[in-house]
Amino acid sequence: MKSKKIIICIALSLISMIQTGCKDKLPVPVEATDVNSVTFDDSDISFASVDDADDDSIKGEISLAEIQGNKMLKFTNPENSEKKEAVQKIKISAVKLLDAENLEKVKSIEFDLYADVTDDFIITENGDKVKAAGWIGGGGGTVDQNEDWYNFAEFSGGEYNLEFSQAHHIIFKFLLADTGKKWSKDMEDANFLIMRWGLESNSSTYIDNITFYDSDGKSIPLKQKESEEEPEK
Repeated sequence: MKSKKIIICIALSLISMIQTGCKDKLPVPVEATDVNSVTFDDSDISFASVDDADDDSIKGEISLAEIQGNKMLKFTNPENSEKKEAVQKIKISAVKLLDAENLEKVKSIEFDLYADVTDDFIITENGDKVKAAGWIGGGGGTVDQNEDWYNFAEFSGGEYNLEFSQAHHIIFKFLLADTGKKWSKDMEDANFLIMRWGLESNSSTYIDNITFYDSDGKSIPLKQKESEEEPEK
């Protein structure tokens, strides 16, 4: 009889451990499937910066983060920052990532976006506080070759259960490229903004697997870094 009780206790303990593990387990980050993706594996974030010039911009910080062994770009909110009224703005320099002749070939930009939470501001219908990012949405934009602002399509998603969200795959398209709404090889500061707004909690944003595509849907090679260049013969 004692042996049966011991077995039952062990079984119940294992079930409890499994349930706890599943609850606390973070979603597995998406691995890049394209050789021309910016994966941050080299720890280089020199092409990224915070755009906080406007009054509605959050004066956050960017850094390199590692989630389950996967390196990503992270935008961290300052403590006690305004939420829904403010915007996280991450500037990505395309000039630093692509050769000049490839800038005008870009027709779309894709990347994976995640969000975490550092407080419990989400309130459920039952009035419970939940530690989750909540609504995850925003948009993007860039300045084209004519120095006109171009808005990319907005994106929308959410996480209401986990402290670190699943990946949200975002696609920015130059839908009016044929009318000149695109980059050119002569641009000295071609860049684009990733913007997240409507924050329901003090939430950080993570970016990974940035990939540029041409009109045929083929990925565009990244600029070769000096350390990777072949030595002169």
